[in-house]
Amino acid sequence: MSGQDLRLVLPAKAENVLVVRQALAGLGEALGLSQGRIADIKTVVTEAANNVVLHAYDEGDAGPMEVTAVPGDEGVAVTIRDYGHGFEPRPNPSGEASLGLGLPLIASLSDSFEIRGGAGEGTSMTVHFARDREPMTNGAAPLPEVTEELEIAITPGTLVKPVLARVIGALAARAEFSVERLSDTVLLGDAVSARRADDFYEGVLGISIKDGDGTLDVRVGPLVQGAGDRLLADMDIPGAGSLRNLARSMEVAKGETEDGREAEFLVFEVSS
Repeated sequence: MSGQDLRLVLPAKAENVLVVRQALAGLGEALGLSQGRIADIKTVVTEAANNVVLHAYDEGDAGPMEVTAVPGDEGVAVTIRDYGHGFEPRPNPSGEASLGLGLPLIASLSDSFEIRGGAGEGTSMTVHFARDREPMTNGAAPLPEVTEELEIAITPGTLVKPVLARVIGALAARAEFSVERLSDTVLLGDAVSARRADDFYEGVLGISIKDGDGTLDVRVGPLVQGAGDRLLADMDIPGAGSLRNLARSMEVAKGETEDGREAEFLVFEVSS
């Protein structure tokens, strides 16, 4: 990853389509895109993500759905990828085979798009959106590990806060948090969003969130040595206690990066 790239990896389940929409909407707002352009992105991403949920994997197998967004000077490129069957033709009212993906809709709302893969190789759709356009009325890759968690990787900076706030809002609502607990959880997300790039290995902020029965389990990292304690210390507010009290539990755990280096992770649980 570089610059202000965003990457999400999450199970291909219907309830996660909203999470993807919210993440991309937060990114669009942070980039200063018009509301019309953001609406285009949300509509297209919903269409493509729904296709992954419905057709990429066998019934009962929630394989990975990977979404990346790469901002540039002229706009943003969004890629929705699965590692399953690829697009499967569906019959249309005329009786002819059709992708059934809403490709005319995607074409009308984007500036360009391309599809790669299919036929059992997984599918990657990349859609390009220019900044100033108002709406009109692949090679093999490693398979991401399939987990029940939402995984976010994003470069620290101005994009993190709006993206994380929207994602947390969607997950907290799904976990039936009260408005007060939702606000508490967003405050904890804001504290994480404020961290500098040099607190994280490779300068990339990584967050894993698992929503359970009225809880959100959050794992932040990998952090460089000492960054976990700094994060905890910065949550203390003179005369007002600590943001740590908003979580049911919070600790700095030891772990490793993907390449085996020692690292720290901030682990906390928020409940409804």
